[in-house]
Amino acid sequence: MKIITAVFGGSSPDLASCPKSALPEFALIGRSNVGKSSLINMITRSERLAKVSQVPGKTQLINFFTINNAWSLVDLPGYGFAKVGKKGRRGFSEFVSDYLRNRPNLLGTFVLIDSRLSPQDLDLEFLNWMVSSGLAFILVFTKTDSLSKQAARKNIEAFLGRMREITEEPPTHVLSSSRDGLGRSAILDLIDAALSEQSGTPA
Repeated sequence: MKIITAVFGGSSPDLASCPKSALPEFALIGRSNVGKSSLINMITRSERLAKVSQVPGKTQLINFFTINNAWSLVDLPGYGFAKVGKKGRRGFSEFVSDYLRNRPNLLGTFVLIDSRLSPQDLDLEFLNWMVSSGLAFILVFTKTDSLSKQAARKNIEAFLGRMREITEEPPTHVLSSSRDGLGRSAILDLIDAALSEQSGTPA
């Protein structure tokens, strides 16, 4: 897939105010500071499309990016906001779950996992919720360039091992690095396949 245009399409605080768009959407979600904005910029090859913040939990809205005037990437707020109160966390959780469960044109969800870390309970709790809600997802292990291949592989294998406690179906997963572009083609191929399946045309 070749990306010709990628533009910011707006932000929404909840499902009700999301754009009334018929374009297929692909959501990205993960822990705060997992690298969602960097991944969006890497996928679209637009360095400034998504704002990269050094402050965890900065994304507190649903952000839409329209690609080729044909589909959208959707940046969802990270779970685990260090500087947001419990009431705020409940609110984020509610509108994110509302979007994931009820957005009719959502075709796929990429759940980003930091490959530098051993399995984190927050990630596993979220994925357990996804599985129990019957929501499909693809794992994207980010920042694989930040440690040795052996160390990254160890963390990824450990995480996939913990996933077997949640689901018998091995999740599709992609290794990525926003620095060197690793995973870009694989992610775009998955998106292309989903779009082809929706339209009923061969990928």
